Amino acid sequence: MSTKKENPCQRESALPERTLLSPMLSGQLAGLFKVMSNDTRLRLLHELIRQKEACVSDLSNALGMSPQAISNQLQRLTDWRILASRRDGNSIFYRIINPCVPELLDRALCFVEADHWGQLLQPEEKS
Repeated sequence: MSTKKENPCQRESALPERTLLSPMLSGQLAGLFKVMSNDTRLRLLHELIRQKEACVSDLSNALGMSPQAISNQLQRLTDWRILASRRDGNSIFYRIINPCVPELLDRALCFVEADHWGQLLQPEEKS
């Protein structure tokens, strides 16, 4: 008997069949989107997707930021159980543990880069 869990991001969307989001669940989603709405965290996630695993100093070099600034952002992602860490000597290595994160980032990039309307999507200017 297999104990492997199905990756919920690889199944067809069941959103149309779901009942309306409860206030609690929509609040949790809003919290997730708030955590994901930081440009540094998005860049960290992308680098971790590319590298599979990286230490704070490698991430600091890749993003051109201080190790302390990187550590602060990694902690927020760890608090949401998006990342896990392991220690190897003096280095702490981080990796993505939530299988939905790469797909979420990929779909968000698809949305932003969509050329369906002949231009990149940008907020409407207010008059």
